[in-house]
Amino acid sequence: MDRMYRPLPGSPGSPDLKPGNGGHEASLCFAGLRLDADGSLRRGESQLHLPPRELAALRLLLAHAGQIVTPLQLKLALWGDVHVTADSVPRCLSSLRARLHPDNCIQTVYKRGYRLFVQVRPWHASIDRVLPRLAIPPFTAGIGVPEHLGTAVAEETMARLSNAQRPLASILARDSVFTLAQRGLTSQQIGESLHADLVLAGTLRAFTSHFRLRLEMIRVADGVQIWVEDLLVERHKVAGLESDLTGRLDFHLEHWPLDSRPLHYSHQSGDKQFQQLSPQAEPVRGGSPLESSSPLEPDAESLSISAVAEEPTEDDVTPLRREAYEFFLRGRHEWQSLERHRMQDGLQHLTRAIELDPSLVDAKVDLIRICVTQVLFGFMPPALAANLARRTADSIPLFPINAESALPALAWISFHFERDLAGALWAFELSSHLPHDPWTTRARVLFALSRQRHPEAIALLRAAIELDPFSPWLNARLAWALHLDGQAAESVAQVKQALLLFPGHEAACLYGSAILAFNGDTSRAVELAQDIVHRQPYFDLAAAVHAGALAAAGRTAEARSLLERLQWLSRERFVLKSFTPAAYLALGDVDAALAELRTADNDRCPWFFQTLADPRLKTLHGHPEFESLCAILPGMEAAAKATAHSGARQGF
Repeated sequence: MDRMYRPLPGSPGSPDLKPGNGGHEASLCFAGLRLDADGSLRRGESQLHLPPRELAALRLLLAHAGQIVTPLQLKLALWGDVHVTADSVPRCLSSLRARLHPDNCIQTVYKRGYRLFVQVRPWHASIDRVLPRLAIPPFTAGIGVPEHLGTAVAEETMARLSNAQRPLASILARDSVFTLAQRGLTSQQIGESLHADLVLAGTLRAFTSHFRLRLEMIRVADGVQIWVEDLLVERHKVAGLESDLTGRLDFHLEHWPLDSRPLHYSHQSGDKQFQQLSPQAEPVRGGSPLESSSPLEPDAESLSISAVAEEPTEDDVTPLRREAYEFFLRGRHEWQSLERHRMQDGLQHLTRAIELDPSLVDAKVDLIRICVTQVLFGFMPPALAANLARRTADSIPLFPINAESALPALAWISFHFERDLAGALWAFELSSHLPHDPWTTRARVLFALSRQRHPEAIALLRAAIELDPFSPWLNARLAWALHLDGQAAESVAQVKQALLLFPGHEAACLYGSAILAFNGDTSRAVELAQDIVHRQPYFDLAAAVHAGALAAAGRTAEARSLLERLQWLSRERFVLKSFTPAAYLALGDVDAALAELRTADNDRCPWFFQTLADPRLKTLHGHPEFESLCAILPGMEAAAKATAHSGARQGF
């Protein structure tokens, strides 16, 4: 039975956008495409040409996005009372699918009709205004504030502003902003490093019954605070803080120009008023000069309250849902670390959040992502991760419309675990319009590398680094992509650059050790891998890379000892087998290397196809068993090509 579809306000299918009622006056975005009011269909700057009847069919499906449109409705809309053959509607829809690409965004519902199964959003041109570049570092958390809260509130604010239907600022990439903040740079310095126009700095302080968030919007050009605002929220109502914060930021960004004089925004009993601070504000170079001096409670004379929690109403979230949201924020904070126990804690927090509030889709998306991330790091068996992620996706009403950001993770499951390349391509195409974020870009790059399309992955990484220049993972993974592509000198230069920019970071050290050992700098390679192993003793990938570096350095006894330890651990728990074949080959043990590759294939290891292209395994080329493993990917490509035009998929 089809789930009920509830269109977004202002989207096709909602009362204000019905056919014949001004519904096509706005441009519409869907599945990486844009349909303009004049009937022009575009993918980026490229225009796709549709015949009139296919254009009319697309408009009808857009006007009823998520709902079933019957063949009779389509026939009447396209031909009116003119008699046509029974196959006219199916032929028209088949041709439309072929032109749209991804064609699977139009589903055939057996014996009922057709349905456009993607999110549809209005598109607003901003030709009259260049959006300011806004950086949002993690908010500083004072004594008594939960560790995760400052980071979580900043991340949620970034996500809400980035996903707004009518964006008022260009939000700078999270990884770069957070990396610079972790280095101790001030808000002003972060803005200057990333060429931002504005930086939103925040400080969270805890009081007896409230949290206070002081916000300062800093103009990077001269370091002046354009405005300062304080939000006071009861501790048990912190779940609503991001929504209120985003609404206030929208107001300020829309109504307060960049070159304006500094103001202090206050809110008392529902009334809003502006109060000038001083004729000439002092530039901000570090902390806030407006910070309240009271260590215990807010001072009514020095603190302007812009948001005070009101008495609960029927529309307020219940205590159970508030508790669920707090678990979600904690889970998001924990799972983005590289530590096994913290990631498992994050998984438990997200699971608890979903148990308390099954409607919390963001927690379900994060749960799907953490499943795949734990497999990539070797912390969870692929079968367990795939099963949990699939069950979670099935529990999301009207998936994937309500959770498009989960599609790249599910594409990984289709490709690596189920070996269904067609399903993976469908998911990636359906989510192709999603902007860069750490997870989405990682999934796209790893997919390209696994398909051994190394130039495509390199291009994706270089484009992402333009947006996110201080992301350790992007810079380190570019070195790995160059290594897989056989560009040895370029990969060495890139990994040295990553190590210079991000000394001690796990990604730079991990890829750096593998690349430098292969290219002769074995002493540095051993040092880098040893550093990770000491800091992350449960990170099996680092142990495998360490063994490979030791073997390359001629320290065979130490390398064999590490590999034996990994073999012993694999009897107790799941251990990834994709980085050990190179270590065994460095020791001259071809049979052991092939055995590890067979295990990686059977386990559906996410690094398996990348490993097959690794130059460190060159000595296996021509070996019958190795060649049979290499033949798996071309077989998947052929199967996907054969089924590309076999008709619409019936669901994901």
